Amino acid sequence: MAETAAPLLQVEDLAKHFPVKKGLLRRTIGQVRAVDGVSFSIGAGETLGLVGESGCGKTTVGRTLLRLIEPTAGSIRIEGQDITRLSRSELRPFRRQMQIIFQDPFSSLNPRMRAGEIVGEPLRVHGLRSQDERRERVAQLFERVGLRKAQMDAYPHQFSGGQRQRIGVARALALNPKLIVGDEPVSALDVSIQAQVINLLMDLQRELGLSYLFISHNLAVVEHISHRVAVMYLGRIVEHTDKVRLFTHALHPYTEALLAAVPVPDPLIKREKWVVQGDVPSPLNPPPGCHFHPRCPYAEARCKVEAPALREVEHGHYVACHLR
Repeated sequence: MAETAAPLLQVEDLAKHFPVKKGLLRRTIGQVRAVDGVSFSIGAGETLGLVGESGCGKTTVGRTLLRLIEPTAGSIRIEGQDITRLSRSELRPFRRQMQIIFQDPFSSLNPRMRAGEIVGEPLRVHGLRSQDERRERVAQLFERVGLRKAQMDAYPHQFSGGQRQRIGVARALALNPKLIVGDEPVSALDVSIQAQVINLLMDLQRELGLSYLFISHNLAVVEHISHRVAVMYLGRIVEHTDKVRLFTHALHPYTEALLAAVPVPDPLIKREKWVVQGDVPSPLNPPPGCHFHPRCPYAEARCKVEAPALREVEHGHYVACHLR
């Protein structure tokens, strides 16, 4: 799907740095650059997959654009409206347009609340509908995500992992949002259950016109659900294009390494394995220049001192690499 002229979400140069404090006086001795200048957009009814190794800043991006974590720099626009510096009261109407599905379907649900109360809580917090109307809305949501109305009075521990994640999906839908951030929403589920939840999300997108930021480290899942894919490494986006081009014509060495590590479900197909050497550097002290250069087999002298900008090297294909 091509980007629209007026995207639903526009993120520009988003950054989130966490101060590192030490000593009795709690002096700041450094900054963890969890997100270091990220830009992307998501159109109406579109899914952007955000992939990368653990610790690259994917989750921080999702939570920062929702203002669950305050950004250090950059701008976040919803339908052209800048929400980056809005106060809590000014941000409240935009909360209804943006929701999140968390990674762990158990810890994200209050064990002391019944499932119906959990799904109806956003409606209660925003003062929408009467108590009877909220219960009717919750019943509709339960049926829409594949749960029974009779399960509304059960507690989270009485559900399976897949059912708990369906409760999380229903809660995210309660306020009729336009954008949903999925923070690795299927990584804690069995493979067969993953497929059911992914298909549910895709059905909901077609039915309701939802937009997703789908955060995952599972490239197979991302390929199935996404329209476009952005690859993150140590707080920066290093490649960004449509999913077909990314999976068939990756240009960044890090993306090539990620794709080479994906298992092929056919024992007759043999391909050369490329394993990235070394560990991910610390975001507290990232390498100068291109962050990937200590692990890149193609690195040149320029890569060690000059950070490559994310630029369009082919139509709709953006790469941050001096060699492209």
